[in-house]
Amino acid sequence: MNLHQLEYIIAVDQLKNFNKAAGACLVTQATLSAMVKKLEEELDVIIFDRKTKPVITTDYGKQIIAEARKAIYHANRLKEISCTLNNRVEGKVKIGIISNVANSLLPHILKELLDNYPLLELDFIECSEEQAVRKLKSGGIDMAILTSPGNTDDLEQITLYCEALLIYGNLDKNKNYVFPKNMKNYNFWVLEEGNCSQDKNVEVCKLEKNSSLYKNLKFEAHSFETLMNLADKFGGLTLIPELYYKSLSEERKKKVRSFQSPVPVREIKLLYYRPYAKLGYIETLAKDIADIVNSKLEFDVCTCKKDDFFKVRI
Repeated sequence: MNLHQLEYIIAVDQLKNFNKAAGACLVTQATLSAMVKKLEEELDVIIFDRKTKPVITTDYGKQIIAEARKAIYHANRLKEISCTLNNRVEGKVKIGIISNVANSLLPHILKELLDNYPLLELDFIECSEEQAVRKLKSGGIDMAILTSPGNTDDLEQITLYCEALLIYGNLDKNKNYVFPKNMKNYNFWVLEEGNCSQDKNVEVCKLEKNSSLYKNLKFEAHSFETLMNLADKFGGLTLIPELYYKSLSEERKKKVRSFQSPVPVREIKLLYYRPYAKLGYIETLAKDIADIVNSKLEFDVCTCKKDDFFKVRI
């Protein structure tokens, strides 16, 4: 047997389809099927039930694949150690990232990371928080960038940065706003349910959500761009993070206001699952991302008193 065969059975187990697994492994289906069959014959075990759609991993196959994951992890770890000893950062890293972080973060970090590590292939995959956690635990990605997720006690976490939230909409430019005191009389456009959390008894999701606009409208947005477009068209307000603000046109920046203390902030974290972690790469990338972003942020939570800010998810 060889590592390629182990990678093939892991791919089939994840994707439940030989054709999709072959595409993910960049080989033909005939090659992948032949190599998987050869491994089954060598081990004298049926790993997959091919008669079902999707393909089902047998009970014996699940045990084989669990060991295959460990073997692939240790093989990658050997390569990583070699690169570290030789002061090289190379190979491939798969990073899951939720869309409402990707659209504000990636434009600020990608060029510098690619320039700093020309031998490192960065494979970013936009996905939901639930998908990211699932992929981490299955070994489908090496790390994930999320907004302070819950129920992830079995995952390792590194805080990358905290960024201030700002108000977008038609507001008095000469007035300072306190959140949520001054927000209660406005209609709010917010991201889909599940992106809200409470701190200091403040909840983004309890703000009025377009209640006086259209009683027969229910809309769950997935991007800040959509929220701003809705605020422009129908009125009302929305929240945007500081990094996203920096990419706005000068015209749109005129519609943005900041909050008085305490300032709402969102916390961005990098998560990884230790059994499959590429620890050297993770620590290096986490430090670089934090350094790049924190050099651009004006509101530095790390140097502020706790009473100056509160955390929300958005």
